[in-house]
Amino acid sequence: MSKQTIGFIGLGMMGRPMSQALARAGFQVAVLDADDARTEALCREGLTRLTPANAGTLDVLITMLPNSDIVEEVLLSQGWADRLARGATVIDMSSSEPVRSRELGRRLHDAGLIYLDAPVSGGVKRATEGALSILVGGQAQALQACRPVLDAMGRSILHIGDAGAGHAAKALNNFVSAAGLMATAEALGVGRRFGIDPSVMTDVLNASTGRTNTSENKVKQFMLNDSFASGFSLRLMDKDLGIAASLAESVDHPLSFGRHCIQTWHAVAERVEPSADHTEMYRFLNEND
Repeated sequence: MSKQTIGFIGLGMMGRPMSQALARAGFQVAVLDADDARTEALCREGLTRLTPANAGTLDVLITMLPNSDIVEEVLLSQGWADRLARGATVIDMSSSEPVRSRELGRRLHDAGLIYLDAPVSGGVKRATEGALSILVGGQAQALQACRPVLDAMGRSILHIGDAGAGHAAKALNNFVSAAGLMATAEALGVGRRFGIDPSVMTDVLNASTGRTNTSENKVKQFMLNDSFASGFSLRLMDKDLGIAASLAESVDHPLSFGRHCIQTWHAVAERVEPSADHTEMYRFLNEND
């Protein structure tokens, strides 16, 4: 069976290595980005440019864009969805809003297209390795048909539920991650004031029930050495937390603990440069130490 032909729109920090992983796996990949230099760079590597003329040949169109507004602008307002052949699959791998993703899935279905939302977790390093975790919403049959495409980019492919469920799960996962980071950072600050070296306290957490992804993979690697270079921005974390808050509101589930967490991330996000890494939250929570 021949490889599917893939279109890929959005060649930022994650999109570029993801499209490269598809090309390495033998797929024909046509790429496009608002920054033409990014498109040109990948074309020089042997990928092709996505155009209105070749869009109708695609089996799958992937979007990896900043938010739902831009996803809808590209697919609907700019007409890329209309250029696809009926039966083609659109996979939105952005961190989009679950309720809007569900509605987008309905609109694409009415246009004769198949829709999957498939946000990712793992950062730039795992994107480069083709080892992302991918959370998929949509019909199981559609996922199965696109499994080889997703396998080229990810090590763990989880079917979450109907359209929008992948984006919901991504936002909720990042809410838990952000809350764990805050709790870990504050515990290290309290321990430091009491006389416990933060490196030692991190060992305590990792050997005990306080172990988190932050304590295992972020504290010594990016926080205590002040490198703050995990590859995921603080403002992107804040954006995902906003999605989680909107999701909770849409299902009438008030966030009590979560409200303070989300408000704190938002307040810090307004103070930092756009390039600030999310691990810098450690510095802001302990800036008076």
